[in-house]
This record gives sequence, structure tokens and C-alpha cells, in this order.
Amino acid sequence: MEEKKKGFFSRLVAGLTKTRENIVSGMDSIFSGFSAIDEDFYEELEETLIMGDMGIQTTMSVLEELKKAVKEQHIKDPAQCRQVLIDSIRKKMDLGENAYEFEHRKSVVLVIGVNGVGKTTSIGKLADQLKSDGKRVILAAADTFRAAAIEQLSEWADRAGVDLIAQKEGSDPAAVIYDAIAAAKSRNADVLICDTAGRLHNKKNLMEELKKINRIIDKEYPEAYRETLVVLDGTTGQNALVQARQFMEAAPITGIILTKLDGTAKGGIAVAIQSELGIPVKYVGVGEKIDDLQKFSSGDFVNALFQSDTRNKGE
Repeated sequence: MEEKKKGFFSRLVAGLTKTRENIVSGMDSIFSGFSAIDEDFYEELEETLIMGDMGIQTTMSVLEELKKAVKEQHIKDPAQCRQVLIDSIRKKMDLGENAYEFEHRKSVVLVIGVNGVGKTTSIGKLADQLKSDGKRVILAAADTFRAAAIEQLSEWADRAGVDLIAQKEGSDPAAVIYDAIAAAKSRNADVLICDTAGRLHNKKNLMEELKKINRIIDKEYPEAYRETLVVLDGTTGQNALVQARQFMEAAPITGIILTKLDGTAKGGIAVAIQSELGIPVKYVGVGEKIDDLQKFSSGDFVNALFQSDTRNKGE
């Protein structure tokens, strides 16, 4: 298990290379290039962080904290600001104690996301992880809009060795969820993971559909713990934030799965999501393999981003 985590950490380090070049090298040249902490220094930092897709709000908040620390600790040397900045970013991304509560209870996990972000793949990987942890998992193919979605989910269910509840293309998603809940109860499943339609351009329909699904779960399975995860594509930067906001209007989102972090220069978006939306990034994906989706650790992420090898124990 430790080996696996190590492997993932090195993939995360590799995956964040472009982001590191984008944000960190810019920052480091500011820390070493300035001899005093003045307005110009802060302005340059601000520009670098915003360009790295950390978002205006997050950047402002990180810089406010930096200015405060500089005052309180009487920091004179720009280079000393580096660690303060890193710590501030790490703090913004902390998950809190109960981030993965759904793993310990009978739960229903709704997974939402537009087509093409890696939603179905993420569900397959998540199912595989939970099954390896000894959980009984059932998948529900409630993205009935796209024939390929049902096929794809069925392939992932086979790979992960879990049950799949599906109907034919075009059937009512709520009916699929209804069947899936009945199956989850009769087979004593620990976690029911539901794939849902990913159409944002027709938001009204999507909202109605999600509300209907939520009503059915509330009615048929009120005792289930609820988790609603939105899958976002890390390569889309600020656009991912826009999507997340729209989905928040449609459903009570509890967490984010951030995919495709391997090879994007926009990894700073992980910080922005957490800071601006108040929704934690719970999983990150750095590739196509079945174990390329892992639980998010703020310590690992920030260490991989800033390439400091003092890996935080107990994160």
C-alpha cells in the first residue's frame, strides 16, 4: 500500500511539472530577484499566481496572509516568504476530518460531470478502490442519454469486478436509480455509485433530472449517507470553476474529483476550487491506469507542486 502511494506521489510530481514551471519557477525567480519586500514584489507574485490558475480570489487571500505574516514576524528577506506562502496554500486545501465518511457507512454516491472530463473512468477507478478495501459496491448507469456511457460503465464494472444496474439507452435515469437502490438493499451493498448525465448546456433539464434522482433516493433509501461528487477536468483551468458553480446550483455538491492533472499547466485550479467554492477536492487523477485516481492529500499536493521532499507525515 505504501509502495502504491509512493508511486502515485511520483506520478503526481511528474504530472504537476508544467504547473510547477508555470507557477513555481515564476515565484522562485521573484523570491530570489527581489532584495526587498515592497509593492512591486507583491504585484509580481500576484501576477504569477493568477497566471497559474489559482484564481483572483485565492491569490488575494494568500497574499493577504503573506502580508500579515511579514508584518507580524518582521520578515525582511523575500526568500523567507516562500515557506509562508506554501503553508498558506496547504492550509487552504485541508480536507478536514470527515472527508471520506461515506466509506464507513451505507452510502449513495452521485457522480456528476460534463461528458469528456473522465467521469465514467473515475467511477470505475473509485469502484475498484472501494472493492479492494473490502466494500461491496454496485454501480448504477443513470447516464442513459449516451449509449456509450452505459457500455463504458459496463466495461469498468467488469474490470473492477462489481455489479452494474443498467437499462437501455434513453430510459428514465430515475428508474435506473430506483432499481439500483432495490439491488443495493437486497444485496446488502456498502456503496452505490451512480453515474449521471453530463449535460450542462441544457441546465434546466439537468437540474430537474438531478432533483428527481435526489427525491427518489430520499424516499427509497433515506438511511443512506449521501455523497455528491463533481468530476472536473484539470486542464480546463478557470472553466472548471464555472462548471462547478453551475453544478452547485443543480445539486448539493460535497466534493470534487479533479482529473487529468498529468500534463496540465493549470494545476493551480485545485487550490482555487477549494478556496473559492468551499468544496474540497477529494480525489485527483493523474492518468489512465486503474490506480491513477487517489485520495487527495493537501500535503502531498503542495509538496509535489513545490517539489519539497519533506513529505508531511500524518497528512
